[in-house]
Amino acid sequence: MTRRGAWRAVACLIITAWLATAAWHVVKPMPPGTDVDSGAVALAAGDIEFLHDLSWSDAAGTPVAEQQIFDAVFEVVDQAERFLVLDFFLVNDAMGNGAPPYRTLSRELVDRILARKRTRPALQVLLVTDPINDVYGGAPSPLLAELSAQGVDVVRTSLAALRDSNPAYSALWRLFIQWFGNSPGTAWLPNPFDSGVSRVSLRSWLALANFKANHRKVVIADRADGAWWAVVTSANPHDASSRHSNVGLRVRGEPAAALLASELEVARFSGWSGRLDAGSPHLATVEGSPHLATVEGERVETRVLTEEAIRRQLLAAIDAAGDGDRLHMAMFYLADRGIIDALVAAAARGVDVRLVLDPNKDAFGLKKDGVPNRPVARELVTRSGGRIRVRWYRTHGEQFHAKMTMVTQGDQAIVSLGSANLTRRNIANFNLETNLQLRLRRDGALARGMEAWFERIWRGEPAQGLHYTAPYDSFRDDSRVRYWRYRIMEASGLSTF
Repeated sequence: MTRRGAWRAVACLIITAWLATAAWHVVKPMPPGTDVDSGAVALAAGDIEFLHDLSWSDAAGTPVAEQQIFDAVFEVVDQAERFLVLDFFLVNDAMGNGAPPYRTLSRELVDRILARKRTRPALQVLLVTDPINDVYGGAPSPLLAELSAQGVDVVRTSLAALRDSNPAYSALWRLFIQWFGNSPGTAWLPNPFDSGVSRVSLRSWLALANFKANHRKVVIADRADGAWWAVVTSANPHDASSRHSNVGLRVRGEPAAALLASELEVARFSGWSGRLDAGSPHLATVEGSPHLATVEGERVETRVLTEEAIRRQLLAAIDAAGDGDRLHMAMFYLADRGIIDALVAAAARGVDVRLVLDPNKDAFGLKKDGVPNRPVARELVTRSGGRIRVRWYRTHGEQFHAKMTMVTQGDQAIVSLGSANLTRRNIANFNLETNLQLRLRRDGALARGMEAWFERIWRGEPAQGLHYTAPYDSFRDDSRVRYWRYRIMEASGLSTF
């Protein structure tokens, strides 16, 4: 064989290995504890609490923040008796280029966990998180090290076990780069998450380019009365995110057990070999299938959903909506093609579709150009002939980080809420995500509270001079270049959304 022939053979082998690796890691089996649909269980409405954080500027331009989520999370931590399991994407105090934090949430969380450990030395604490907090090994987190030193099991999620949303790049990373590992000893490049003097290695940047994550936001614990409870939210204990607007649900009873089972599986495939002695929960669920005919003694059908199960259930709810029904969505990122098509079809059937979206202009002190939400909004408004109505949340450096969809059909409502943005990466079995889905009476107190929250941000409070959202035309984007860039980024995975 000639030298040229040998090089061609080598090139063919590399290309074949690249393509085969890319294809396999897009379709390979999902690891245990993922793509979960717990099935429906009935809870008393009193066992579910809707939580929100909301940031805005008043008529004088003064920043205002209304926060509930981490107060509820900290209450769960403070009352944990035998076990406490947390899974958060971001647990760090990096600020990027942003302003000083409104609240040092990462420090607060660590202090609360350690205080409870001191009060209950036998308390088992497991924190599952994303390796982004160590910048993929290039800048070890002092906060996580502090927890580990005090007996907390800290597990960095094995992202290699997940499917690859950016296969063209990730296949090359798996073949040629991952074997070198990472360490802080060779740091010389700027930290992508910190504008200070912190430095990371080239390998941190190469790992970051996989654009994959454990994006869940969950807390589960028991209480002195034997009950288990949990919080599922869109919020991170992340200092730079502390002014973001977010939503959450705190639930008591059987959903906490389903959440715990999924989290333990994620910890195990990420290398955790511990054992959690959680005991048996005192389940405060309502026996039997849910009966939604009366508000008094209301029952709520509740499901734990993760990854693509979120998409399947949400599409079913949207597709079932008809003339006279309503769909309200509050979303940080909206890009999934199946969801977009379903929204257009719903509007054509006479569903009242209203969306409050983040304008995608602020990211920790950096300015963004509106992708994907602005091109997507234009498509939705145009394809629906204006039947789909869009408003933009008025952000002032922070983000409208909520992830909530509410579909009202007759006297019932279906709500999906949690960590999942509606993008291919989030709801097509790539990132790890957790949502709760509720089916409940529309005229019950819980549904009315969630609907009132949406109406508040949609309509504002004109008597007080408060306008939380801006009209569609305020951020209308007719650029075909940005539209097709969004389409290519969404399809290929070469994006951060």
